[in-house]
Amino acid sequence: MPGMDDRLCWIGFTYVKGVGAVRFQSLLNAFGSMEKAWEASDSQLLEAGINQRIVENFQQVKKQIDLPKIWNNIEKAGIRVLTWNDEEYPRRLKEIDQPPPVLYILGELTVQDEWAASIVGTRRMTGYGRQVTEELAALLANHGVTVISGLARGVDASAHQAALKNGGRTVAVLGSGVDRIYPPEHRKLAEDIAQNGAVISDYPPGTPPESNNFPPRNRIISGLSRVVVVIEAGITSGALITSTFAADQGRDVFALPGSIYANQSKGTNKLIQQGARPLLDVSDVLDSLNIEQVQEYRQARLDLPADQTEQQLIDVLGYEPMNINDLGNSSGLGMDTLTATLTMMELKGMVRQVGGMNYVLVKEKRIQYQVNSHD
Repeated sequence: MPGMDDRLCWIGFTYVKGVGAVRFQSLLNAFGSMEKAWEASDSQLLEAGINQRIVENFQQVKKQIDLPKIWNNIEKAGIRVLTWNDEEYPRRLKEIDQPPPVLYILGELTVQDEWAASIVGTRRMTGYGRQVTEELAALLANHGVTVISGLARGVDASAHQAALKNGGRTVAVLGSGVDRIYPPEHRKLAEDIAQNGAVISDYPPGTPPESNNFPPRNRIISGLSRVVVVIEAGITSGALITSTFAADQGRDVFALPGSIYANQSKGTNKLIQQGARPLLDVSDVLDSLNIEQVQEYRQARLDLPADQTEQQLIDVLGYEPMNINDLGNSSGLGMDTLTATLTMMELKGMVRQVGGMNYVLVKEKRIQYQVNSHD
């Protein structure tokens, strides 16, 4: 796999306490690659602005971990790894201040997830909170909006479950490694989410669910979302941290108003007092998302090449039938990748099979690609 050594080193640095987005960037600036940073001497790391304590942490980690073995375990577990360098890294997340350098993923993030709303709140939700959570998550799912939350008990789990029940996509962001599901009773829910969305974390596999891991992960929940909805939250709830990140990231923040006597509503009422939009109807979130634009966006993404592989085939195909073997030779794609990509492009109406494993590009699509390539 090209770039494997460098990717392994990205992974390695996620095990070093004190190395986050800022220091990842410092290392890249100083050494040009994480592989060179991994091989750097103590003095070189100090010159790059890494302090003595973190250098010591790094040397300890380097002695303790076996990167090829870690990579082997990651592959066996079906965990996908994305870094800042990957085209598939979520665009909206990359735009936030200090985006996580590495994401560990069970399942799959897709372009559809660029239109997402997060639903967060207390672990001790009321019947009122549950009702609103389920109605909102169902509404979002039915309109093709991905539901983001944190897999916690209460509001989070209810949001994930309602999205799945209504055939929607949902993404869970963890405060532990994706192989250390917390709470443990949500393992089956996490499996279901990975089949219909993704379970993600910026903490490496094996990281336990320590309490200080959860506040930082909330920036990922809000970063992946266009809108953040806080259902119920006490004054010290972690959901309020998510709302703070959301406001800093320029996301719309909704809060569900509640009784002034209910502890679960003290935090949300406070948010409204501070400027959050009161959630007076679940459809308010759709209005904020501009749901018509969601549908237009989705259709546009379906019409355009989803990735470089589709673009390679578009560049090769014309209006004259071309045999799949010739397509493989011209594009340089392996047969498995080629057939899978052609099947998807057929479903999207981009290409047509005209018999005998011969394919043509749909004429009106060719015109559209040419127009878009000059935008």
